[in-house]
Amino acid sequence: MKIFIDANIILDFLDTNRVKHNIASQLFKSINFNHYELFISEDMLTNIFYISEDKKQTLRFFKTIQYKWKITHFGDKVIKGAIDLSLEKNLDLEDVLQCLCAKKNNCDVLITSDKYFYDCGVKIQTASEFLND
Repeated sequence: MKIFIDANIILDFLDTNRVKHNIASQLFKSINFNHYELFISEDMLTNIFYISEDKKQTLRFFKTIQYKWKITHFGDKVIKGAIDLSLEKNLDLEDVLQCLCAKKNNCDVLITSDKYFYDCGVKIQTASEFLND
């Protein structure tokens, strides 16, 4: 199974003070146990680093995942499509970019905490929903 992880899930995992930290930890244990293929977009590295409070912990996390996860790029086609969709439908560009990137990489599911994430045809689930499936 190919799983695209949104930045908010990673931030929940990294920060023990976040409300959804425990569920994010359970999610990553389950994913690791089942040997699923994980994907994130390369722009998430800078976003997560910028938002995170513990920069060294975040860098250590990136070092750990860099050979295990697929860190993907958008490419011109995804960027153009996301901009066009965002303009046409007044959507959040970042969400559209992530979803189209997941779709480009044939991901089966995109896991996010965002309740209003753009639906581009990839199954969207919260960490809890994924664990309950």
